[in-house]
Amino acid sequence: MVKTVLKIDGMMCGMCESHMNELIRKNFEVKKVTSSAKKGETVVISEKEVDIPQAKKEIKDIGYELLSYETEPYEKKGFFHFGK
Repeated sequence: MVKTVLKIDGMMCGMCESHMNELIRKNFEVKKVTSSAKKGETVVISEKEVDIPQAKKEIKDIGYELLSYETEPYEKKGFFHFGK
């Protein structure tokens, strides 16, 4: 699993976040996507790396700009089970 953080310019509100999440889900195979206008970022959890050139184009097509990105391995956080 891979975690990709996309830094995006132009998101101003909850509707912008929804548009970005919808765009990412429509164009890429993702497990989870969350956007924050306040932080100016979209976090994508996926099986394989996001195609950044395609993401940049798709994001630009809806009026935003991909400023930068970071990719790192993602480990799903599990629950700890404490026995007696």
